Amino acid sequence: MKKILVTGGAGFIGSNFCNLNKDEYDIVALDNLFLGDAENLESGVGFVQGDACNIEDLAQCGSKFDFVVHFAGTSSAPMFADDGFVEGYVNSIQSFCQSLEFARKVGAKKFLYASTSSLYGNNPMPLVETQSVTPPNHYAVTKFCYEHCARIYHQVYPEIEIIGFRFMSVYGPHEESKGRYANMISQFIWDIARDLPPVIYGDGEQFRDFTNVVDVVQGIKLALEADEKLGNKVYNIGTGECCSFNDILKEINAALGKNIEPIYISNPVKEGYVRGQHADISKISNELGYKPTVDLQTGISHQVRHLDVSKIKETSSDLIRDQYAS
Repeated sequence: MKKILVTGGAGFIGSNFCNLNKDEYDIVALDNLFLGDAENLESGVGFVQGDACNIEDLAQCGSKFDFVVHFAGTSSAPMFADDGFVEGYVNSIQSFCQSLEFARKVGAKKFLYASTSSLYGNNPMPLVETQSVTPPNHYAVTKFCYEHCARIYHQVYPEIEIIGFRFMSVYGPHEESKGRYANMISQFIWDIARDLPPVIYGDGEQFRDFTNVVDVVQGIKLALEADEKLGNKVYNIGTGECCSFNDILKEINAALGKNIEPIYISNPVKEGYVRGQHADISKISNELGYKPTVDLQTGISHQVRHLDVSKIKETSSDLIRDQYAS
């Protein structure tokens, strides 16, 4: 059984990746539990509490891995605000570089990492990997750095394949520990389930390519298992469709059997706000056979059915929400 190290493995996307693949791989999850929760991980997934910024913590995970999947690092644009600016960059870049170097030294064949669709900003849609990009916020800058670092690193060390994924707006279970940094679908569900009015920046007509975490995991796994050498590549992972915040609220109200109206406020985002997001997924579809499997209604209904209100930390009064591109 091949062995995988997943950094940020107890977080939202990381825990879903671990749980969905635990029967096929020997998986070790490393997480400092800042935005993760060890309870997100199912039995059969190894867990090490530690920070991917520290080589000593990475070394505790093991001395040999076939693959390293990197989800650790600063994961949201608002986390760079105010006093989080320096730490946001240090945590993001250092964890990436340490994990990449560790992967090579323990003999990993592939290093797969999370980039972001946020770096497209307000580029023409559909968003395609060949577009020229200018990251609109600090979070996107760090992910752009990942991609260029990966490109040069692969030139120096071609023996390790390095594949990045520009996730669209990812939603699904196990986001409670992210609180205000969670996807808007999760935050709207949490509010409406407790009869609280969700807060929306602007008029609610901004739209996103909302992608269920099951399909994100599918895309990564396809790259993990590809027989063809991928070298150094970047793929969009999305659905190729989009939906407005207003329409999302209608779906969630319907799933919960409620009719809660939102509160609209002036957009407080000072950086480049992403008005729309719609992915071109032809590259990952054509090269890896990716095909979205979870439609929006099904994904929301599943999340509502498995909602545990006792785990929710945030309320609608917490206005510093991650509405940049999520």
